[in-house]
Amino acid sequence: MTEPLDIRTARRRYVTVCVLFWLPLGLTIAPLVLLFTERGLALTAIAGFLAVHSLTAAALELPTGGLSDVLGRRVVLAAAGLLNLGALTLMGLGTAPWLLGLGTALMGAGRALSSGPAEAWYVDTVQAHFGPGADLRSGLARGSSAVSAALATGTLLGGALPWLLGLGPDLGARLGEATSGLVLPLSVPMLLGAAVEIVFVLYVLTVLREPPRPSATLRGVLRGIPATMVGGLRLGGRDALVRRVLLSAGAAGCALAAIEMLTPVRAAALTGASESGAVLFAALACAGFICAAVGSHLAPLTVRLAGSGERAVLASLGAGAGGLLVLSATAAFAGVGPTVLAALGYGLVYLGLGAAGPSENDLLHHRVSSSGRATALSVQSLAQQLGGALTGLVIGVLPPGPLPWLWGGAALLAGALLWVRRGETTAPPAPVATSRPHTVPPSPSVADSAP
Repeated sequence: MTEPLDIRTARRRYVTVCVLFWLPLGLTIAPLVLLFTERGLALTAIAGFLAVHSLTAAALELPTGGLSDVLGRRVVLAAAGLLNLGALTLMGLGTAPWLLGLGTALMGAGRALSSGPAEAWYVDTVQAHFGPGADLRSGLARGSSAVSAALATGTLLGGALPWLLGLGPDLGARLGEATSGLVLPLSVPMLLGAAVEIVFVLYVLTVLREPPRPSATLRGVLRGIPATMVGGLRLGGRDALVRRVLLSAGAAGCALAAIEMLTPVRAAALTGASESGAVLFAALACAGFICAAVGSHLAPLTVRLAGSGERAVLASLGAGAGGLLVLSATAAFAGVGPTVLAALGYGLVYLGLGAAGPSENDLLHHRVSSSGRATALSVQSLAQQLGGALTGLVIGVLPPGPLPWLWGGAALLAGALLWVRRGETTAPPAPVATSRPHTVPPSPSVADSAP
């Protein structure tokens, strides 16, 4: 029998996994749409491919969360990395529309598979070492900060690499000729991301060791996943605190969708051209990820200042809602003053969401058992995606101006008000299992596995 991982080693491995997974996705943020345009796709086709990504992720969110709880964290994370490896390779080298569409679908599947296993592995490890009442917030905050930092770094690299390759005389043309048009300067970030995915898969298979699960057979997997999915969907109905976490995730999805849909248009209007607006948006996106990383890092301090995790979520989501309301109030004005206020509001949204996330997930993990932990995270992610989809529909029918921004701010404010409680949660109750014990047995203790 091997001793369980110490807390520092588990935290370091969890943070490394977060960085290696999200860095390749950050590399795609700036060049993806432009690369598809270079491949001859119309904007309507590009929008369709992005919708394929979102729908694939949403459709597979719960089944893949159940797969992680039944089959294990490591194998599902490795599968997510392999799917992203294939996706980035197809998007970087593909020239036919069907190849690019397949790439976006594979990336959606990889996104669904990755939703929860790494965090569930970390929580399982910490609770195996310190018991179910262990403090999770500090490690979750570091993981969330690492995700934001990886996205910020990837966004900068993904935007800078094609630009740097284009500086040399005819360098881009020579690159295309040498590869028969397969590799363009805009393809390089995708291929770099594919290389990082190989490192990610090898790292996961090497260090995220866990004991084999009793139901890790084809029959056990097929029997276990549906029950785990049903248990995950019932979580919110059984537990008021879990329900608030899920509804808050939906509110955050509304806020993020409003930011992501409205900011590029506002940036282009501010600069006077789409190209320069895209550059400004990339800079804003990077700044937003940095603010989210800072917010996540400050999450434990926010809890100490607020007095409890629930009050910290209330304050953090309230701050994010205030940022969106500032963006709404300045939407109809130009000039230096309103622009500076809008930038501050933009940063405040991400700062608040970053600070709220670790506290929400700390509360969630103390309410669910290991046998349904990844499923609970998948339900949370699905709630966020559904909130974003609803916001897309609403913004599509609202007139331009303050109202679309106000919708996102009102949704996030409603999510914050959910945490105005009569009584605080001082001690977590026994974790709620999300599935029948005989169908999906609890995970063996990490103490019985190799580190």
